[in-house]
Amino acid sequence: MKITTLLAISLGAILTNNFIFAQFLGICPFLGVSKKSDTAIGMGLAVTFVMGLASAITYAVNLLLVALGLEFMQTVAFILVIASLVQFIEMFLKKSMPSLYTALGVYLPLITTNCAVLGVALLNVQNEYNFIESVVYGVTGGLGFLLAIYLFATVRERTEFADYPESFEGFPIALITSGLLALAFMGFSGLQVWPM
Repeated sequence: MKITTLLAISLGAILTNNFIFAQFLGICPFLGVSKKSDTAIGMGLAVTFVMGLASAITYAVNLLLVALGLEFMQTVAFILVIASLVQFIEMFLKKSMPSLYTALGVYLPLITTNCAVLGVALLNVQNEYNFIESVVYGVTGGLGFLLAIYLFATVRERTEFADYPESFEGFPIALITSGLLALAFMGFSGLQVWPM
């Protein structure tokens, strides 16, 4: 396996095919948790951890499903794996980091239904990644989510004190801001790391 393949997967997951700005997956927690940068970092780290771990476990689950001829059960099996992982993480955070658990509040269970986590598992199968590529894609996809939610949270913190029309208050200014950030990330789509 070439290091350039892993680098291409990593840069693609973080910049060019960012789950938030390019694939529009995981928008619910992105808009809900991105009001403060410290909460956004906690959510981004939790999603990164879940995406990496889910990629590893769903790779093994997928091998089992293929061996048994049950490929049609992938989505259901992946949802069960992700829901179980989030429950364990929720219990861990409640015991070891109660402040982060309280800060994330209702958004922590949203990781269970975060389509970015399910999306990474399904994209690993669709792209036919091996185990290492799957884990790299999961972790770097989570880091791309973390980057997106942190950038958006810092911009939202500043827009609270900005002067804009009253009709843009709340979600309208958030959606305009996220659209502008998505346009900025589109600039990476022509990125060529090394000559072909």
